[in-house]
Amino acid sequence: MTNEKMKNGIWVFGDLRHERLFRFSLNVLAKAVALSRLEGLKTVMVFLGAPDDAVQSPNHTGAVSLEIASREAFVHGADRVCVLENDQFMTPLCDIFAEALAATVKQHAPMLMLFALTDFGREMASRAARICHAGLMADCVDLQIAGDRIVGLCPAWGGEIMAEITYVDGHGTGFATVHPQIQTHGDAFKGEDRVTDELIERITVQMDLDVSRPRLLSRSPEPAEHRKLEEAEIVVVGGAGLGNMEGFGLVRELAAAVGGEVAATRPPVLLHWIDEDRLIGQTGKSVRPNLLFSIGTSGAIQYTAGITESKTIVAVNRDANAPIFQVADLGIVADAKTLLPLLTTRAKQVVMRKLADELSHGKKTTDEQGSFGAKIQKIRKSRDWTVEALAKATGQTPEFMALVESDKMSPPVSFLLRLAGALDVDPGTFLSREEQTAIRDQRAQAFIKRTKSYSYETLTPGAEESHLRAFMVTIESHHAHKPVEYRHEREEFIFVMEGDLQFVLGGKPHVLKKGESIHFNSDIPHKLKSLSNEPTRCLVMLYTVSGYLNENRRPLLCSSGFLPRLRI
Repeated sequence: MTNEKMKNGIWVFGDLRHERLFRFSLNVLAKAVALSRLEGLKTVMVFLGAPDDAVQSPNHTGAVSLEIASREAFVHGADRVCVLENDQFMTPLCDIFAEALAATVKQHAPMLMLFALTDFGREMASRAARICHAGLMADCVDLQIAGDRIVGLCPAWGGEIMAEITYVDGHGTGFATVHPQIQTHGDAFKGEDRVTDELIERITVQMDLDVSRPRLLSRSPEPAEHRKLEEAEIVVVGGAGLGNMEGFGLVRELAAAVGGEVAATRPPVLLHWIDEDRLIGQTGKSVRPNLLFSIGTSGAIQYTAGITESKTIVAVNRDANAPIFQVADLGIVADAKTLLPLLTTRAKQVVMRKLADELSHGKKTTDEQGSFGAKIQKIRKSRDWTVEALAKATGQTPEFMALVESDKMSPPVSFLLRLAGALDVDPGTFLSREEQTAIRDQRAQAFIKRTKSYSYETLTPGAEESHLRAFMVTIESHHAHKPVEYRHEREEFIFVMEGDLQFVLGGKPHVLKKGESIHFNSDIPHKLKSLSNEPTRCLVMLYTVSGYLNENRRPLLCSSGFLPRLRI
C-alpha cells in the first residue's frame, strides 16, 4: 500500500559502497531538502541493503552500514528513510538495484528521484528511468523550481552553454543525476539525531533473479594513490592552452614545486597528455583544495563545475575575456609557457627559504605544512622520488634521509645546498649574504680540520676560501681511505703518484695504476682503497662552488663542463 507520508516527495538514492560516495549522496540530499522546503514536500533517502543491517560488503573497506547511514541522513535533513531489503543487496549491482528501486518508485510515485553523478549512479538512474518509462535529466549542475516545474541546469555543446531542461507535463516521477558538489552537506540543514522505527520504513523486495544476469567476478577498493587528487590541498590544472605535451610538463613542474596534485580538463586527456583519472569537471572529479591553479583553461561550465568548491582559484590565460576569470579569485593575463617557469622557480625559492629559516635558527616548528621532516618528505613525494633517490641526489645515505624525514635528526645547512642543487635552485636566490658567509666559514674550518689529518698534506695553504684546492692523500697499504668530516661539491680530480688504487664510483670499481687519473662529480658516492704493499699516494684536486661565480651566480667552468686537464 502506498505510504502517503512518502508520496510526491523528493527521494535521494544513498550510495553505501564507500564513505566518500556516501558523502556525495549527502550533498545531493542537501539540495533535495532545500527544494522540498520551497514546495512543502518531504525528503526521503533510499538505501538498499541486507535485512540484518550489515555493512553492504564485509570485504569492501570503507562501506557504510545502514544504521550509520540512516542517522546521517536524518542529521542532514531527511524527513524519512526508506530501506529496501533483500539478501541479494549485500553486493551492489546496478541492474539488481535499478530493478528493485524502479518497482518501489512505481508504487510510491515520488515527484523526483535523484542520484549523485557517479558511474554507478549514472547507470542506475538510466536503468531505473527506462523501467519506469520516465524522463531523465542527466549531469545537472543545479536544480531549480520555476513555477510548477523542476528545471535542471545542464552543460551543453561541450560546456559552452548552460541548458535549462525540464520534464513534459504530466511526467510522473522525474529522474535526475546531480553533480555531487551541487551543495556541500556542511552548508546543509542540520537536523536532530532522531532515528526511530516510525521514521524508517523497511520494504522487503522480492527479486526474480535471472541466471542470464551479469555476474560480479571480483572487486577491490580504489587505491589510496588514486584518491589523492580529491583530497589534495593544492591542485594544478592544465588545459588545452598549454599547446602540447611539453607545455603540459610545465604544469607538472609547478605542481611538484608547490607540493600539489596535477589535474586536467578534457582536451589534455583526449590528447593523452595525462591519464583520464586526473580529469576535472562534470564528467570527471570534483576537488575542494585550499589553492587551485587553473593554467591555460578556457573556463567552460563543464570544467568549472568541478572546481567551484576551491577556496582560492588562480587562473592563467592569455585571453583576457576567458570565462575562467569569472570564477577565479586571482587572474593573470599571460602566456602560460612564459609565466610558469618563473612561477615554478619562485615557488622553489620560497620552499627552500622556509627550510633554511628552520635550520638557520634551530627551530623545530610544526605549522600547517608539518614539521621539517614532513616538508622534506612532501618535497620528495611530489617528485615521485624514493628515499634512496633523494639520498643519492643529496649525497647522503638512505638511513640519513629516513632520520631527517622522521625528525630524529636535524641536517646541516649544507644539506640544503645539495637539496637546492637537486631541485635546480640557485642557493644565492634564497640564502642571505650572512648565511652564505657562514656556510663558507664552516667549509673553511672543515677543510682546515681535514688537512690536519696525518694522511693529508695541503698543497694550497690559505686556500680555504678558494674554489680550487689541492692536497696529497696518503692511504696505508691495503687499507681503505678513512672518511673525514669535510665534504665538498661539484668536481674532483685524482692522480695516482705512487702505488695502486682501487676507486669505487657509484658502485662501479676502477683500478688506477701509478700515473693514471680519474675525474668525476664528487656528489657521486665514492670510496678509495690502497691495493699496494706500500702506502698509496694520490694528488687530489677539488673544484667547489664556494669560489668565483659568473654574473648569473653560476660556477665558472670550462666549455666542456669539467676541469682543465692537468699535466703532472
